[in-house]
Amino acid sequence: KLRHVFADGGYAGPKLREALIGIGRWTIEIVKRSDAAQGFEVLPRRWVVERTFAWLGRCRRLAKDWEKSIESAEAWVLIAHIRRMTRAIATD
Repeated sequence: KLRHVFADGGYAGPKLREALIGIGRWTIEIVKRSDAAQGFEVLPRRWVVERTFAWLGRCRRLAKDWEKSIESAEAWVLIAHIRRMTRAIATD
């Protein structure tokens, strides 16, 4: 199961931490841009999240918000990851 969450600097407040405490044992890492940075800067771990969303977006069912329940959405995310991993294993 997922236990470590990377979040954008916009989620640095207490609301996300409190919500995660109510769900289970989570650790959260806020990925922030340096105050001294000017212009474009690649943020650590941010690309992992963006890449994962891009992979999930390739699944037609997940391209739009069709699901009526969280359980159904979670199941389709799991199916999308299984399909992606199966294709990766098959090409090796």
